[in-house]
Amino acid sequence: MLSYRHAFHAGNHADVLKHFVLIELLRYFNRKDKPWWYIDTHAGAGCYALDSEQAGKNAEFAGGIGRLWGRDDLPEALRAYIDAVAQFNPHGRLTFYPGSPALAMTQLREQDRMRLFELHPADVALLGQTFARDTERVLIRKADGFSGLRGLLPPTVRRAVVLIDPPYEVKEDYRRVVDTVADAIRRFPGGTYAVWYPMLARPEARQLPERLADLGAESWLDVRLAVRKPARDGFGMFGSGLYIINPPWVLPQVLESVMPWLVRALGENGDAGFDLEHHIE
Repeated sequence: MLSYRHAFHAGNHADVLKHFVLIELLRYFNRKDKPWWYIDTHAGAGCYALDSEQAGKNAEFAGGIGRLWGRDDLPEALRAYIDAVAQFNPHGRLTFYPGSPALAMTQLREQDRMRLFELHPADVALLGQTFARDTERVLIRKADGFSGLRGLLPPTVRRAVVLIDPPYEVKEDYRRVVDTVADAIRRFPGGTYAVWYPMLARPEARQLPERLADLGAESWLDVRLAVRKPARDGFGMFGSGLYIINPPWVLPQVLESVMPWLVRALGENGDAGFDLEHHIE
């Protein structure tokens, strides 16, 4: 299915969690001079205009990045993420929201590389426009990221952050996520794999973190942010999570300091909360 367009959801609470953590991962990789790859299996369009008809339909960004923008009480660990978003809004007004590849680009150094997959024909065209001036460091493929990932592993530089972020429009996506991660850690056990997932009532969503844990990675982290209680009718996403294999050892401490603040900032009607579990060798 190719109906999903992230422009309708850009900058929402799920993006805040996902992208804050992504920036932290890449900043950690930048502590060493050695090059790294950023691989995105579902890259989207790259950057999103928040005044567009799509973004404005439900204005989900108002309950996400909109609640953080312009605040002077941000935790220190959130500033790098907000500073990255600010690079796309140089006049101070929040009009654009960068997707995962654009945010990753803010951390990319001369020696680093990005490999991006996207299937939607309109989004892959926009993605190409976003990175048209940096084709040496950024390679874009109009392909299925689940299948395409295996051809890139292990990367020649032996350092990589892989974001697996499908739309989960169909039940098959949940199975493919688990199969893809299992294959990836066989091919490249030392990679850092970040899997975003929605918090939904449907059993496939509830079981996904458990199925990823069953893969047996020695080092892992699972963080979840719920911004509201699940609806009584079981409909709709009430939060999201990230399951990370081979996370930086410093990440749990960062999350423990930031997540309570995010709960207060993004929660609705006092019904928000977070969970953080990890085992890091």
